[in-house]
Amino acid sequence: MPKLAAFPKAFMHALCKDGSMTVSEWIKLAAGLDVEGIEWYAGFLEMADDANWLRFRQETEAHGMVIPMMCCSPDFTHPDASFRKREIAKQKRWIEMTHILGGSYCRVLSGQRRPELSIDEGIDFAAASIEACLPYAEDRGIILIIENHYKDDFWQYPEFAQKMDVFCRLVERVQHPAFGVNYDPSNTYLAGEDPIELLKRVSDRVVTMHASDRFLIKGTIEDLRREEDGAEGYAERLSHGEIGKGLNDYDAIFSELRSKDFDGWISIEDGVEGMEQLARSVDFLKKKIAEHWPDCS
Repeated sequence: MPKLAAFPKAFMHALCKDGSMTVSEWIKLAAGLDVEGIEWYAGFLEMADDANWLRFRQETEAHGMVIPMMCCSPDFTHPDASFRKREIAKQKRWIEMTHILGGSYCRVLSGQRRPELSIDEGIDFAAASIEACLPYAEDRGIILIIENHYKDDFWQYPEFAQKMDVFCRLVERVQHPAFGVNYDPSNTYLAGEDPIELLKRVSDRVVTMHASDRFLIKGTIEDLRREEDGAEGYAERLSHGEIGKGLNDYDAIFSELRSKDFDGWISIEDGVEGMEQLARSVDFLKKKIAEHWPDCS
């Protein structure tokens, strides 16, 4: 049966930029939710000190939760081999961080969609870089999870493998037991594509999931696909919101995942309006999980 984790979407600036919230404060807030875990972020300011890693694990576990997943953003598509080598070294540090925190899943990405980069070159660079990290991850019992991502906050260009066909080519290219997919249905809308179509293409490789929802501010989905179509900058027609009240069809998503015997972690990446909204999203997902995995309750 899937398990739920929470991600501090509403508090990223406070945790990663100005330090106005401590990680310990976030752990206590998450403990008030009906979830089993916390998805971690490598860029929390306090994670720069290695001595904090084990302490935060102990704090989390003292509240009856675990840290199953690590969110980080390697950039493996730079044309400079020395740049990619440094990104591989950073990814290995994040894998070690995940291991010490007690996690099992560490995110990888492809990298930025630089305009001078061909599709074949980008896939070659990203696949080789991921493969260079896999033995290190496997030795520590960590599975690297690639997300159909949109764009890291600090990147100039969107995700190289943002579009479905490129993402699926990269997933197919890397065949390893320590590699899987972190499926994010909302990001598919930002690519101007259908999240259920993507899920059906990769569902046999999905080991974790991001749960969120998006709302159309204006116009239609057809407008979004025509005008946004994976363009730089966040889609102006979409906004975050409470899970279960937006565009994503969680019955269709969970039906497909159940058909593949999915029993991994689902991390909630919404709640941008605060903890009450996040708690309602937890309730919605718990209800849907019980409906689609009734024999596992």
